[in-house]
Amino acid sequence: MITAALLRECFAGTREPVDPLDVVMPLGSESWPAGMREKLTATLTPAGVLIPLVDHGPGEISVLLTERSAALKTHAGQVSFPGGRMEPDDPDITITALRETEEEVGIAQDIVSVIGYLKPMPTITGYAVTPVIGLVEKSFELNVDATEVASAFEVPLAFFLEPSNRRRVERELHGSRVTMVEYHFDGQRIWGATAFILEKFLKKIEKQ
Repeated sequence: MITAALLRECFAGTREPVDPLDVVMPLGSESWPAGMREKLTATLTPAGVLIPLVDHGPGEISVLLTERSAALKTHAGQVSFPGGRMEPDDPDITITALRETEEEVGIAQDIVSVIGYLKPMPTITGYAVTPVIGLVEKSFELNVDATEVASAFEVPLAFFLEPSNRRRVERELHGSRVTMVEYHFDGQRIWGATAFILEKFLKKIEKQ
């Protein structure tokens, strides 16, 4: 059974990166198309996302995700974690993730308990993304910024931990076929960088 205490234990040894641009390249990326590798190693912009874990009780942890607005220039309509680029006034990447989450979906920073981090990872859109893991009090109320977010929804953590819900698919990128993981939940397709972050997050839990 997954509990808040177990999650705290899973990520107790993780730390906020000293340098949010010190990315770890994805496993297998050495075989990716040259165009993709170039984007992953180009000049990156630091960004932070929150993996919001809503604690509804033992065995009832859920992951809050957002569907991006269709009007956005990049990743329009895609499912993502709340977050965004680091601003000059942000003292660290944790504040970036918490600030962006509050701006996008209205979750106040003081009801999020940060319990850990994943290492910064590059995206083909030019960001070095640090996932910040936080437990969110179940009493939160959403206040979605419609200019950025079309909707927000929860997915049971147990859904992601069920192997049969992981779909391996092939996508054509830069003229080559690349195998990736994606999830489908209640009509939502969770793929790309979001699915990749989830995979890293889930592996930490499964090792416990």
